Amino acid sequence: MKRTVIKIDESLCNGCGLCVNGCHEGALQLINGKAVMISDLYCDGLGACIGECPVGAIDFEEREAEPYNETLVMERLVPKGEQVILAHLKHLKDHHQTDFVNEAIDYMKTNNININLYSIMKSEENHSHQGGGCPGSRAMSFDRPQNTTYSPQNIESELQQWPVQLHLLSPQAPYLSNADLLLAADCTAFAMGDFHGKFLRGRKLAIACPKLDTNKEVYIDKLVAMIDNSKINTLTVMIMEVPCCGGLLQIAQTALQKASRKIPLKLIVVSLQGEVINEEWV
Repeated sequence: MKRTVIKIDESLCNGCGLCVNGCHEGALQLINGKAVMISDLYCDGLGACIGECPVGAIDFEEREAEPYNETLVMERLVPKGEQVILAHLKHLKDHHQTDFVNEAIDYMKTNNININLYSIMKSEENHSHQGGGCPGSRAMSFDRPQNTTYSPQNIESELQQWPVQLHLLSPQAPYLSNADLLLAADCTAFAMGDFHGKFLRGRKLAIACPKLDTNKEVYIDKLVAMIDNSKINTLTVMIMEVPCCGGLLQIAQTALQKASRKIPLKLIVVSLQGEVINEEWV
């Protein structure tokens, strides 16, 4: 069958092993100092390993592959103990893989494996929204006069549009036309005291988390549409210094490779203390 799995660029892989630890299903192993996917059967295609790679050696690809087998994965995980099983189930639940979660639970029931699943399986309260869907995803454009000065005594928001989460952002939104786009990891604005005045001013904003967000291939398609159709001028990627944040740059670079237009790409890396430790065109 044709499905999405991960691929590893061995020329980039530095053998750190972070992706191996990030893959709950055991699809990856370090062999001769390089990460290797040992079987398609164990790769769920959800990309938890991508966020762990600090050098951008892992990406998605769609190809002929054996179907993922949750039962075989559980057979591998059960001997590793309860905490590994719970981490695997949480990974599936966070990615809304209900069928695989149910298959794993059925496997445990059949094999008399008793694990407290409350922390993983408790349902979240459902909220309904009236009047045409969630108001948080309604597109709006803010007409703000551009500030000419910035000081701690005169702090004003530089946000010019809504929504900002990349899953909610429409590539066809008129405010993206010929815009300079800032693609920021979720944590950056909280880490930086001068995020609005120094980095958001004059730019449109999209935020994303390369580690926790699902369906990141959709992010690539959206960025390609923004580059080719909305004709954004520049793309600035702002990430935290932690390794899992590097996946956001990889998403942007993949989109640029697929896009027919070529635009400048800038990388800004922010320390955990909110200081810019690297800023360069890439």
